[in-house]
Amino acid sequence: MKILNWILAILFALFAAVQYNDPDPFQWILLYGGVAVFYMLAAAGRVYRWAVWAWLVWIVIWAGLLLPEFSGWIQMGTPSIVESMKTDKPYIEFAREFLGLLIAAAGCGWLLWRGSRPATA
Repeated sequence: MKILNWILAILFALFAAVQYNDPDPFQWILLYGGVAVFYMLAAAGRVYRWAVWAWLVWIVIWAGLLLPEFSGWIQMGTPSIVESMKTDKPYIEFAREFLGLLIAAAGCGWLLWRGSRPATA
């Protein structure tokens, strides 16, 4: 598990690193960076479940705020979100942000689930 924790820590750190050109980079760097730190700590044998739970609650609240926009994107038939952001297509940013939150939530969820299991040889 230690190797997987380091791999996920590096992956989430890379997610944080590429957020510098986002319209709102600091909150995304903080979001992904926090998950990366949790995985680094887990690799060192320290899982602070209360902190991961708090992070997950923050993610769920944030995703809940974006849920209406994400639902609207789905109702439009899920048009492409891989093109550049345009003012006439705000759904691109909302869909990307919602999916990014799902990735971070999955990372926290996995850490909580795996962190609650006893280590096996």
